[in-house]
Amino acid sequence: MAKLRCLIVEDEPLAAEGLEAFIRQTPVLEFAGACSDALEALEFLKNKPVDVLFLDIHLPKLKGLDFLKTLKNPPQVILTTAYHQYALEGYELNVVD
Repeated sequence: MAKLRCLIVEDEPLAAEGLEAFIRQTPVLEFAGACSDALEALEFLKNKPVDVLFLDIHLPKLKGLDFLKTLKNPPQVILTTAYHQYALEGYELNVVD
């Protein structure tokens, strides 16, 4: 079974490190990279497609959901936020979790 390539888009270093550790410990996942803002992630995705995107909602420069709306063919998305008020908008954008 092929591993799922994962990109983390998170501006909080501790949260990004925790997600990276989780990905590296999960046999079916492969850590592809981490970006601290949406613009960096956009550049990353132009050259390196991924299967799963761990996406923070509150990012500098461009918010997570606004970034997601710019992607023509987004990968599966897992929102990494503690704010439940974004759940409905996330599901409208077909996020996984």
